[in-house]
Amino acid sequence: MSTSNVHEAKTNLSKLLDAAERGEDVYITRRGGRVTRFALVPAPRTPRAELFGALRGRIVYAGDYDTADAEIADMFAED
Repeated sequence: MSTSNVHEAKTNLSKLLDAAERGEDVYITRRGGRVTRFALVPAPRTPRAELFGALRGRIVYAGDYDTADAEIADMFAED
């Protein structure tokens, strides 16, 4: 078990994380009382669809997707 006050925890965060990874209980105290306990759990995996470029080759654009609509173009036309 490892106990640190807030200031020590800020200074030694990487050491505290190492201890938690080894399975030790890590407590942070404020004014002598326990505030929190670190418990490491695996981070959730990012679904493939959220990764940049994951939809490459799956999206198809119409041949005229960038053709201006006459009605909309008229709205932006200067008089």
